[in-house]
Amino acid sequence: MKDNKDGIKTYQDSLDFLYNQLPMFQKTGKITGKIDLRKIKAICSWLGNPHENLICIHIAGTNGKGSISHFLAAILAHHGLKVGLYTSPHYKDFRERIKINGNLVSKRFVTKFTERYRSEYHNKIKPSFFELTVGMAFEYFSIEKCDIAIIETGLGGRLDSTNIITPILSIISNISFDHQGFLGNTLLSIAFSKAGIIKNQVPVLIGEYQKEVWPLFSKTAKELNSKIYRADRLITLKANSTSVNVIKGQKEYKIKFDWLAEYQLRNLRTSLAAMHLLDKILANFKFDEKRIKTSLPTLLSNWKYMGRMQQLQSNPRIVIDSAHNEAGIIQWRKMIDAQKFDRLHVVIGVVRDKDLSSILEYLPKPAKYYFVQAKIPRAMEKEKLQIEGAEQGLIGKSYSSVAKGLAAAKGSASDKDLITVIGSIFVLAEIV
Repeated sequence: MKDNKDGIKTYQDSLDFLYNQLPMFQKTGKITGKIDLRKIKAICSWLGNPHENLICIHIAGTNGKGSISHFLAAILAHHGLKVGLYTSPHYKDFRERIKINGNLVSKRFVTKFTERYRSEYHNKIKPSFFELTVGMAFEYFSIEKCDIAIIETGLGGRLDSTNIITPILSIISNISFDHQGFLGNTLLSIAFSKAGIIKNQVPVLIGEYQKEVWPLFSKTAKELNSKIYRADRLITLKANSTSVNVIKGQKEYKIKFDWLAEYQLRNLRTSLAAMHLLDKILANFKFDEKRIKTSLPTLLSNWKYMGRMQQLQSNPRIVIDSAHNEAGIIQWRKMIDAQKFDRLHVVIGVVRDKDLSSILEYLPKPAKYYFVQAKIPRAMEKEKLQIEGAEQGLIGKSYSSVAKGLAAAKGSASDKDLITVIGSIFVLAEIV
């Protein structure tokens, strides 16, 4: 579609419009205009404030919020609720951002919504890609009469476009360094942004206790008369190779997993702590632990959950993970160090605004590297990544696409080797 004068008639037309007409941070890394809630409020006002019809759970944090969102959605849906889930960014299909009970938003709805916006409102206000898609999600969940909507923040929290909702529960997964150019260069400044989702008299659950930022969260909650909870004080997990034992007070139950990454244990703990809180918060809802004893891994696959220590094949084993900041890389490294293999092959690509030094220093030097460049404007140049890697003792070649880098790794690896692909979601999106 060239100029949209003839309107948006197909799903592809709508994608062309959304990607080309609206500023998209995930693609460019740039935020245009003033960062505030003015435009999302205007969009929602135009739509009739659909978010006010929703019962929501709001989730922020540096890492883990996508996993927690999917865990909660899967468990709640298995309890018979109609669950809307808004997450970002997407891997392959734009519609991954907006799901109900695991089903992607329909192409027809996306097309009709985008055409309505283009014809009625585009000349009045020019929102970002994210602002418009948040409004789209609210509208869809409202029309479909979801029992509950799980809303993941995009960037930060306080001024994030999702932050116009008043949820029944706020969740902050953890705080680490990421997007410092927008959120600040200290953990406290980043935490201040995330703490912005804490609302008056709305309970807040902190997924990971961190001594540096806990006083800020506690003070904010107290000022807003909000009860604050720590996941580690509500739930204890004991894991082995096939299952996770969950301890809640005097109660203990087991969830079977073929394999669960170590960092996912914290996300699982936060999700289960949230479920036990919702058991008290939600009217006419009773959390039944028996429903997830053997089914949670299957439930997650039904929600198109991907990209987190996901195994693509064996012989050689290929595992992908969207680790793209310091905390994520540290957790990825722990998992890699726990694996058995002859030689490690690492395919890696990142975006330009990442602090490379805080990522590369945690990568294992005795490995073969394949430095790749994703097909987005925001991608870091493969040559620069290779040079920076070499300065850290990471030796390898650069490749013009993720597919070529992975193909080279496959060609070089033996059946007993391990190939891992890490970095931006946009890197993983080219191979999943």
